[in-house]
Amino acid sequence: MPLPQQHRYRVLFTVLAILAGLLLSLWLGGRHAEQRAWDERSVEARGQLQLYAQSIRTLVERFSSVPEVLALDSDIRSLLRAPHDRQLRQALNQRLERLNAAAGSTVLYLLDAQGETLVASNWRDWSSFVGNNYAFRPYFQNALRDGGARYFAVGVTTGIPGYFLSHVVRDAKGELLGVLVVKLELEDLQREWVGQPGVLLVADSYQVVILSNKPVWRFRALQPLDEQARAELVEVRRYAEQALQPLAHQVHRHIDDDADWARVDGPDGNRDYLWQRLHMPEEGWNLHLLSEPVGLADSVRSYRLAAAGVWMTFAFLLLFLAQRRKNQRLQAGIRERLEREVALRTAELREAQDGLVHAAKMAALGQMSAALAHEINQPLTALQMQLGSLRLLLDSGRPEAVRDGLQRIDGLLQRMAALTGHLKTFARKTPAGLSERLCLGDVLEQALQLLAPRMRSEQVELRTQIDDEAEVLGDAIRIEQVILNLLHNALDAMAESETRILLVRIAREGDGCLLSVEDSGGGIAEETLGRVFEPFFTTKPVGQGLGLGLAVSYGIVRDLGGTLEAHNGELGAVFTLRLPAAP
Repeated sequence: MPLPQQHRYRVLFTVLAILAGLLLSLWLGGRHAEQRAWDERSVEARGQLQLYAQSIRTLVERFSSVPEVLALDSDIRSLLRAPHDRQLRQALNQRLERLNAAAGSTVLYLLDAQGETLVASNWRDWSSFVGNNYAFRPYFQNALRDGGARYFAVGVTTGIPGYFLSHVVRDAKGELLGVLVVKLELEDLQREWVGQPGVLLVADSYQVVILSNKPVWRFRALQPLDEQARAELVEVRRYAEQALQPLAHQVHRHIDDDADWARVDGPDGNRDYLWQRLHMPEEGWNLHLLSEPVGLADSVRSYRLAAAGVWMTFAFLLLFLAQRRKNQRLQAGIRERLEREVALRTAELREAQDGLVHAAKMAALGQMSAALAHEINQPLTALQMQLGSLRLLLDSGRPEAVRDGLQRIDGLLQRMAALTGHLKTFARKTPAGLSERLCLGDVLEQALQLLAPRMRSEQVELRTQIDDEAEVLGDAIRIEQVILNLLHNALDAMAESETRILLVRIAREGDGCLLSVEDSGGGIAEETLGRVFEPFFTTKPVGQGLGLGLAVSYGIVRDLGGTLEAHNGELGAVFTLRLPAAP
């Protein structure tokens, strides 16, 4: 059977939406993989740069105080005041030679106020600095101006790059005498970096690479140099005769302030690198670490597959939920009809239960009817006699005696009204669910009033132990009905006993209140003890009970959130009612 056209369009739209979502998830998964890989590599590169920077600072700080300390030497000051003293110059050459060897620096040398080298630690070498004038060097000019300087440049005499630390020499009066300089060649440090992962570049303030773990990258300009900068570099011969080649690069993506993903056209070819930067403000240098994306393709592939799997799972879940919703709509009508049927049957069952409870109350009233009739007949007989006496008293003119007789009649009427009023209240058919704060002792007192005639006629000894603080939440009429059922059963159990003792206890226990009814009727047989709360089960003779009293009482107590239990005590059966205590 062919599908309707509208349904075919819906299926086509669903398939296209799933495919579009799949493509989008593949793209997003790849982007996320790239970003995460760059972020992780950026953290690693930042740690590597910190280590490189620390090694440079350690080396520089090791020699930073050497020229400043030597500038205080009296022999150096004496030579600057008498530069033609050959004996002193020879002695200082040898002394600087020993100090330089002990300190581990490259060259120690002394310049006069005009920039001419007077003594140097390399005075024996062919590349001796003695006699050379370095007044054009910024480390000399800056020391005269600021008292000290740090400067990187290619050596004019040796052609070897070095880091120069200088400090001015003054006499006791503060007059300028010369400049003391220490040169550090960083080739050993650079050789230690060879073989480390990535490409390390140390660039000076002109953004020219002066150090690298790959020497072919040295003396490349990271940024174009203008004419003024080139003129300054030529004037001070900072890089000697080195040709500064540009390092062309193009930024693909900006990761953060100190990291980019860039394509670099370097000595190793045109490649993509993670370009990480770290600034060293004291030296005025910038460290650059170029890392290749190792394993990036595998990571991107894995993330794309994972994203595709998640999307397909989500898509099929949406299809499942849509189908489930459709099935729920189809079943809604059936469920609604079933709920109406259940509500109707529940209402019928509740009505039947209320009727059963009321019937049990009527049965209890029926059992009390004879005793109650006798209880009401006594006040009626007394009323008749009192009325006859009142006639005689009226005839004899004794109004005071008539007034006393009327008071006795009023008391009899109040007694009859209380008894019949409580019977009317107990017989009323009340709906379930009413709740009020009740004192169990008061409810017991109402029930005992209804059973008082029978207990007197059967000579039952009543013993009570009542805790007035035992209060519960519930329906007074229903709780009274339960107590009446328990008391009636106790009286029935003692009907053939010689000793009739009824013991009722009320106590507060934990978060509940207990009411127990114990009789002296001999107890319940063990084989029937577990069935006493079953409907239509009774141990009474035929015709004396339907077996509904305890079953109805059990249901009432359960609705109130309590329990009703039965066991045998020392004298007879014990029924224990437990209800939650009122807060």
